[in-house]
This record gives sequence, structure tokens and C-alpha cells, in this order.
Amino acid sequence: MPLEINSTTIQHIDLNPIESTPKAVANGERVLILTPLRDASEYINKYFDLLSELTYPHGLIDLAFLVGDSTDDTMAVLAAELDRVQKRTDKIPFRSAKIIEKDFGVHHHQDVEDRHSFAAQGPRRKAIGKARNYLLYSALQPEHSWVYWRDVDIVDSPSAILEDFMAHDRDILVPNIWFHRYENGVDIEGRFDYNSWQESEIGLALAASLEKDVILAEGYKEYETERKYMATQGDWRENKDEEIPLDGIGGVNILVKADVHRSGINFPSYSFENQAETEGFAKMAKRAGYGVYGLPNYVVWHIDTDEKPGNA
Repeated sequence: MPLEINSTTIQHIDLNPIESTPKAVANGERVLILTPLRDASEYINKYFDLLSELTYPHGLIDLAFLVGDSTDDTMAVLAAELDRVQKRTDKIPFRSAKIIEKDFGVHHHQDVEDRHSFAAQGPRRKAIGKARNYLLYSALQPEHSWVYWRDVDIVDSPSAILEDFMAHDRDILVPNIWFHRYENGVDIEGRFDYNSWQESEIGLALAASLEKDVILAEGYKEYETERKYMATQGDWRENKDEEIPLDGIGGVNILVKADVHRSGINFPSYSFENQAETEGFAKMAKRAGYGVYGLPNYVVWHIDTDEKPGNA
């Protein structure tokens, strides 16, 4: 017979029933959506428009945001939008929402040129990794089965993305990230995220030759890795369920089984195998034996890279 203890100060948490399965809706599996924010006020309305369209039951979804180092009115716009959504009397309100505020002393500018310069990549990726970890550890609860990382500056994504991704039953899964840009009335369907890649022999040799605290960044002449980028593969007109294994991932849209995070796999704010943040997360996950996959034909649309400011 189990010992019965009557105390309001003692809590028993049983993680054994918490599973992440392809039948998440039927099983009532809880989802935590996490979004880090910095100077993102102009994207928040669209973010909530898309979030409201998610077909996964909103009563099973908790939201959490980390607002840090913002110089605009991100906090005010976020609070107003959350209040608007959560006051609704239909099925749109989410189970809960949490705003975490934490500044990290990040002062680099948010314009595209500065944000994506090679010199900015190491410090920038370390800072983003730290912000993700603060958000994760402040928001993850024992009842969560899935963690869905979603950037604020997505402009279009399938409403059933959660169910679509859960059906793959992968530890970590990302879509392809493209952007719309119209030239002479034609959408060039630009490729955005070059952080989702398959490792190369040249990349491995390069990493082996570098000091351990050097962080590699993709798409810069300073370090040629010849890795195979998911962004240059795939087509949204083809089979959306086609999978490829990945060694690095970007952070725009990631679905993670919660036990991966619980096992200590997070976003290194330091150099891990010469990678940081989401690419370091993928490297760490694979080292621990977890599967990291991408869907080259499943496209989530990001803001155009010409646009500013924000989290791109």
C-alpha cells in the first residue's frame, strides 16, 4: 500500500504518463508554444492571427513569451493582443499565457545588415540561445508533452501544422523556411533559413581545425563548409511528408518532444561542437541519440529578408 501523506506543501508529480505521440489530440497531449521577442511589435498582430487559426485544440495549448532588450513597445502590444485573444468567448482562447521579461544587455542593432554580418553571428547566436533557455526553463511544466518553438515573424503557415508534425513522431522536426518576394508580379519564393543543413566532410574537417570556442555560421565566405542546406531543396507543391535527416536546424519553427528538453538538450549559449543556439541544439540532440529531421516540401513562410526590424 502506498503511504498517504496529507500536506498542502508536498506535491507528487508523476511524469510516467506524459507521452508525445502521433495521436496527440485523441490523447489530450498538452503543447507549450514558446516565442522569444525583441523589438517585434510590428509582427505581433499577424502572429496572433496565425496562432488563432491553429486547429490543435487551444484548450491544450499554453503560450509563453520572453521579452528582452526591446526598445520599442513590444511588451505593450503583446499584452494588448493577449488580452484581446484570451477575452474571447469562443474556442480561440488558449489554456494559459505567460510573459517573461529578461534583459541580457544585447545592444547590436536590429537592421538586416548589422544583424546578419559575420562578426555579429557568434555573439548574436549566443545571446539568442540564452534567451531561449531562460524562456524554456521558466515555462516548461510537467504536464507538457510537446514544445513548439515559433518565431514572431512568420507570415504564413498551415493551420494544422501541429497535427501534421506530430504525425511524424520525430524527436525534433523542422519545416523549410522560405519567403515571398514579388518581382515583376512573380513570386521568386526566396529561401530564408540556411541553418537547417546536413553535415559535410569539409564541414567536419573545418570544425576539427578550429579552436573550440569558434562558432561556425552558414553562408559566410569566412568559413566554407559545403554543407547541404534544406532551404535549397524541396518544393511546397510536392509531398509535404517527405523527411530528410538534419545535423543543424534553424529556429523559426521547431517541434520538440518535451522529454528531449527535460533530458538536458537545450540551446547552447556557448560553442558546442563549434555551433551555438539552434544548430548547437541539433548537434547536442544527435550526440544524445535523438533524431533530428526536416521536411523539405513543408514550407513555412517568413518575412522577406529585406524587411526590418524583428527576429529574422
